[in-house]
Amino acid sequence: MKRGALEGLICVLLLLFTCPLLASTLLAPGDRLAIVQPGEPAFDQPFQINKQGEIALPEVGNLVVGGKTLQQADELIRTALKPVYNNLSQLTVTLLEKRLLISVMGYVKKPGSYDLAPDGNVQMALDAAGGLVPGAQLNNMQVRRGSTVSSFDYKRYLDTGDASVLPPLQSLDVVFVPASPLIGNVQIDFDAVTLAAGGDGDTGKAIKVFGEVNSPGAFSFKSGNSIVDLLMRAGGVTRFAGVERIRVINGDAPELFDLKAYLDSGNNKLLPNLAPGATIFVPKDEEQIKRGARTIYIMGEVFKPGAYEGREGDSFLDILANAGGPTRYAESRQIRLLRTDGTIEPIDLQAYTEGMQKALPQVKPGDAIFVPEKTDINEKSWLKVAPGRAVMVMGAVRIPGRYEWSDEMSLLDLIAHAGGPNERADIAKVQILTAEGGQATPTLFDLDKFLHQGGALASLPKIRAGFTIMIPELPTDPSDNKSQWVRQSPDSSIYIFGQVGAPGRYAFNEQMGFIDILSAADGPTAAADLRNVRIAHRSGSTARVSKLDLALYFETGDETLLPKVLPGDSIYLPEKNRPWLDEPKENTIRVLGAIARPGRYRFDSSMTLLDLLAEAGGPTSSAYIKKIVVINMATSGQGDQARSFDLDGFAKEPDFSQLPVLRAGDTVFIPDSKSSNWAIFMDGMRDILTTISVVALVGTL
Repeated sequence: MKRGALEGLICVLLLLFTCPLLASTLLAPGDRLAIVQPGEPAFDQPFQINKQGEIALPEVGNLVVGGKTLQQADELIRTALKPVYNNLSQLTVTLLEKRLLISVMGYVKKPGSYDLAPDGNVQMALDAAGGLVPGAQLNNMQVRRGSTVSSFDYKRYLDTGDASVLPPLQSLDVVFVPASPLIGNVQIDFDAVTLAAGGDGDTGKAIKVFGEVNSPGAFSFKSGNSIVDLLMRAGGVTRFAGVERIRVINGDAPELFDLKAYLDSGNNKLLPNLAPGATIFVPKDEEQIKRGARTIYIMGEVFKPGAYEGREGDSFLDILANAGGPTRYAESRQIRLLRTDGTIEPIDLQAYTEGMQKALPQVKPGDAIFVPEKTDINEKSWLKVAPGRAVMVMGAVRIPGRYEWSDEMSLLDLIAHAGGPNERADIAKVQILTAEGGQATPTLFDLDKFLHQGGALASLPKIRAGFTIMIPELPTDPSDNKSQWVRQSPDSSIYIFGQVGAPGRYAFNEQMGFIDILSAADGPTAAADLRNVRIAHRSGSTARVSKLDLALYFETGDETLLPKVLPGDSIYLPEKNRPWLDEPKENTIRVLGAIARPGRYRFDSSMTLLDLLAEAGGPTSSAYIKKIVVINMATSGQGDQARSFDLDGFAKEPDFSQLPVLRAGDTVFIPDSKSSNWAIFMDGMRDILTTISVVALVGTL
């Protein structure tokens, strides 16, 4: 007895500790709930919380329970089911099982979302995704949780089995497996030969060998290997290699290695020492720079510029003639002679040929002759105009380019000099990029408004040298070319959805109105509900939704009914015959009973009971129209009242002031004639006479 009492006490204590724990546990996506409602087969299967934190309840739809405790979820479920089910006294909600919803992306065989056990880890998630594919980088995997990214070394976990390396998982986490940088930018099926061709070194300690070698790659560092060993591992040098100028970088210290000198001498002291992470580059064998004690250089507008070997007594004209002479673009009055001591001597060759200059200077070894280009040719080089005197014009103009600027010019002068805007230019969004104090600042100017409305010329933006003018191009119609719509800024766009001819994203400015965007979208369709147009105004600090009765506008032409729409707003035209669940009960009137088409009908203050009965097809032949019941719903939720109406009497003596007042949300019930007092009395008399007849018949027997 003592042992039994002790066991009972332990069970009670366990319940006391575990119940508060379950009650405080927050539900998360992936968890499974058991909702039991006796006699309802729709609740036989468990309900799993999806990624949005919702469960799909029968007869109700999706209900958000994620982030709630089990007790809070129980209350939410009972509140949602109460209008549908009469008796919820035996309804129970329990947490059947905690689960994890994990997405596995990247270099795995089957990327996607997977349902794991509550103790699931990264290895289980990778196994659920079919495992890794060749080329996956194991030492830099990621677990993404919202905007937080955690990196971990999965290779270390596989080497050591240390589970603390793996970050713990929560529902909605994303496990991302990146690609190894060794696989390149082309997707191929890797095999052993392909992987070996790229080297066997890791990222940190590998020795990179590239350039004019047969098999460039990253190779593992091994103590004692020389540069010759690594060149052999890279397949040797090609026939185009410049073996006299091989570059070796150890850390931050570059050095040159002459492979030819080493092979000629066999001196091991010429071999550079290699450290982990070193880089070896074998350049292409090209013609070397000529340099010597008697070299003279000639550059610029000559036919054969280059370095020439001079001899004692060679004159300026001898050197110029050996270089082929000046070209037709040469500025012969501005030739410069650059001395080895840094001095510069001007030479006016044209003046010398005209006898105006007596002698040409003597050229010495090491000197350089520069023949500049003329500046008065038709197509000037942009280098001729210094940045301090130039303005850049780009975008949708006839002749974009770099133009010389003067402060007496204006923006209109500059655009006209560039040939003016082309037919695709969006001159309402001219962008001016200023450059002052080392900072670039963009500003916008509405040139279209200025051209149409005019204004003071002083209101034009001030342009200075170094500025950049960008005239954007009008966006392409998204229905014609989907690839171009991203070029249109959201700040100049408006969105229209629903029952229109061409829903989409359209360019819009403040000079346009609601009718402009509606006509641009090909107008409403035949199925559009014009009385319930919705506009989401998103230009303010908070979103605001307004309702438009477009049918009333077309009936009256009252422009004040149209809302002011701005770029960034959204317009939605709903469908007339949309599902009845989309129509709030506060906007409709229910018509029940002996009517041709019972149901829910939209109603406004201009309608009467007669309009509603006519819309529902009128009472049936068995309807008891002397006692139609109208149930008025109180706006405060209390004080609902019902009143009867004699339609038969109204038809004989019409008085519209006696019609009951209807509002959206009310209910109209037309009883059947069997419910009248006379019908009930006649049924009773019929039963009495039947009973008397039976008694009289029995008495005669």
